[in-house]
Amino acid sequence: MLLFELLSFFSRMTWIPALCILIGFCLIAYELFTPGFGVAGISGIILLILSIMITAKSFVEALIMLFLILIVIAIIIFLAARSALKGKLTKIILQDSLKKELGYSGRDNLESYIGEKGVALTVLRPSGTGLFNNVKLDVVTEGEFIPKGSNIEIIKVEGMRIVVRKID
Repeated sequence: MLLFELLSFFSRMTWIPALCILIGFCLIAYELFTPGFGVAGISGIILLILSIMITAKSFVEALIMLFLILIVIAIIIFLAARSALKGKLTKIILQDSLKKELGYSGRDNLESYIGEKGVALTVLRPSGTGLFNNVKLDVVTEGEFIPKGSNIEIIKVEGMRIVVRKID
């Protein structure tokens, strides 16, 4: 009975919903295999829904068609995932890396500033800005208040945290 209903359903389909289904699946596949905003995928979903609305004569036919469309979309997603795992989607995966050997660094190496003397550009209570060899740096004290314009020295660097103390 269900098979007969499916065959009669597809025999009634005109070229407009068939074209909507074909273009909808193509747009969804395109969205999966290329980086993008989602316009192609959303357009594909809209076309598939439109084809269901045009073709289905009853709620049961709409559910059957929706089920079949979901199966085809699952197959497309499976193929996209398999291609990604096999490394065939190299155009959307970043292959370059910013390695230190090539001259790239994720952040400045602030360890070289240890021992530098400078001036507090702002009040340090306990954080603020200091000037060291014409370079402004965000600094913190070990808890004490240091007035603006005081001479300071970098005593340690912990990642991006620069610790200073007041000097005479």
